Amino acid sequence: MVARDPAEGPARAGFTASKKVGNAVQRNRARRRLKEAARQILPLHGLPGTDYVFIARAGTAAREWEALLDDMKSALLSLAAPSRHRQSVKDKPGHG
Repeated sequence: MVARDPAEGPARAGFTASKKVGNAVQRNRARRRLKEAARQILPLHGLPGTDYVFIARAGTAAREWEALLDDMKSALLSLAAPSRHRQSVKDKPGHG
């Protein structure tokens, strides 16, 4: 998760699936499922002006749909909670 200037628009998402997930068909299915879940959940629970990267795991392609949505929602809510350890890009040394 990387925070941007809130004026820079809605939350954005990127997706990745390594070869550990499986063959190309399994990786693409996992990535498509993450994209659809993010399309539904990110507008409701994502922070505006934030970039998220969703990483597919071996079980992503076979995970029950409702469980996948719940996992993504809980991840977004935990990231939205205030934390002393997270920094925005601006707060990191060497970033403007």
